[in-house]
Amino acid sequence: MNKVLVLDFGSQYTQLIARKIRELGVYSEILPFDTSLSRLKKEQPQALVLSGGPQSVYERGAPLPSKEIFELGLPVLGICYGLQLIAYLLGGEVKPSAKREYGFASLKILDRGGLLSGIRDREQVWMSHGDRLEKLPSGFSITGKTVNTKAAVIENSARRLFGVQFHPEVIHTKEGKKILGNFLFKLARLTPDWNMSSFIQRKIAEIRRMVGPERVICGLSGGVDSLVTSLLIQKAIGPRLTCIFVDNGLLRKGQDHDLRDKFRKKLSLKVNGVEAAEEFVAALRGITSPERKRKTIGRLFINIFDREAKKIGGAKFLAQGTIYPDVIESNPVKGPSSTIKSHHNVGGLPRNLKFKLIEPLKELFKDEVRALALELGMDKDFVSEHPFPGPGLAVRIVGEVNEESLEILRDAEEIVIEEVRKAGVYRKLWQAFAVLLPVKSVGVMGDQRTYQRVVVVRLIQSVDGMTANWFPAAPSLLARISTRIVNEVKGVNRVVYDVTTKPPGTIEWE
Repeated sequence: MNKVLVLDFGSQYTQLIARKIRELGVYSEILPFDTSLSRLKKEQPQALVLSGGPQSVYERGAPLPSKEIFELGLPVLGICYGLQLIAYLLGGEVKPSAKREYGFASLKILDRGGLLSGIRDREQVWMSHGDRLEKLPSGFSITGKTVNTKAAVIENSARRLFGVQFHPEVIHTKEGKKILGNFLFKLARLTPDWNMSSFIQRKIAEIRRMVGPERVICGLSGGVDSLVTSLLIQKAIGPRLTCIFVDNGLLRKGQDHDLRDKFRKKLSLKVNGVEAAEEFVAALRGITSPERKRKTIGRLFINIFDREAKKIGGAKFLAQGTIYPDVIESNPVKGPSSTIKSHHNVGGLPRNLKFKLIEPLKELFKDEVRALALELGMDKDFVSEHPFPGPGLAVRIVGEVNEESLEILRDAEEIVIEEVRKAGVYRKLWQAFAVLLPVKSVGVMGDQRTYQRVVVVRLIQSVDGMTANWFPAAPSLLARISTRIVNEVKGVNRVVYDVTTKPPGTIEWE
């Protein structure tokens, strides 16, 4: 199977590069920019992509790979900072630009023989850079330019080294996918041989090798990610898998019993249920920091899994439905990126974890996981369910988590989901939920003054959860949601609508 390695230099779009390459049918993985040559050789990739990044190549401490990566004989595509790296390391000159270029630009094509084959002149591209390539390295030619960037595309066909100053991986570059396809198939001569079916077979083989004759427990959260993880492992090791479903008191109304029945009856999974609502709520009492909440929840889950593993005769492996956005937001493990928040199953894990982790989905995006779920035969309606956070309603209550706040939020969230479904927009949304704020506002009900809680309604559209837009809901839908919450949920007298995109906000509030 062909493989492309994406070296991450800290770009916010690195994961999109890997995603687009996979969409084109070629398997791709992301590795840190400073991955050793020996590791690169061991991975046996057929091509390399150098991502963008926020720094300048000439700055002290800038992330620089070994110059020897260009001696591996592999086709290399540099994107934005990656183009400047190629030029800088091979004897070119990069300088600060008098005019920084952010946003849309028109690409003037000078040569369609390689990377720009089949691309129309003056095509729209997306720029995000403050430096410019002043002097080309030996053997390179300029094949595309913009008004402010004379070297928007550079190519050295003899050495199979290519660079674009813009970002072909984002949707704003209209023919970006075609440009990536030209690199993969025309220039690197790869074959599109990756799909979900091949992924399943490869993962099953990996799990069997990793686990051997041992037992595995898998934490089921009720979402698609952990369920797909369970089904993959079940295919690999059969009855040696035990799933643990924890009612932590942070679930939606009725979610615990409905899900357990579905797992056992429809999917034939071996599921042990654990009632731990009091334990979780007690542990969260007095905690207002989002990071402390997530890490507390993560620690409690591990403690419960440890207890349950002993009950079934010991299990050395813990499986989790970690997906790529969880990893990116929790840890700068792929490159020089910032930690945004600790996901309970990534950054919330204790350092002295007694289990060996199995995370077969950690390189997949949510839409890929859903495609995988359908390939595994899961029910389409369940697959299309909105994501629900592992820490549950705890990260939708801003401030302290207690029984009163959980009851208010459950009732409010149930109304949001009901009205979104009635309006026929549930399938158009990535997520629809409510958030409870730790503030009160003055209101008037039945001619009497009230001083009660505020609920935020959040309706989000997204493809992979890495970026998101707020949904322009009809005023009539928002009016119905607001009216029902204020009338039916005790303790709430005000409802507001969140119109923040991601970035700068995150989808969940905490």
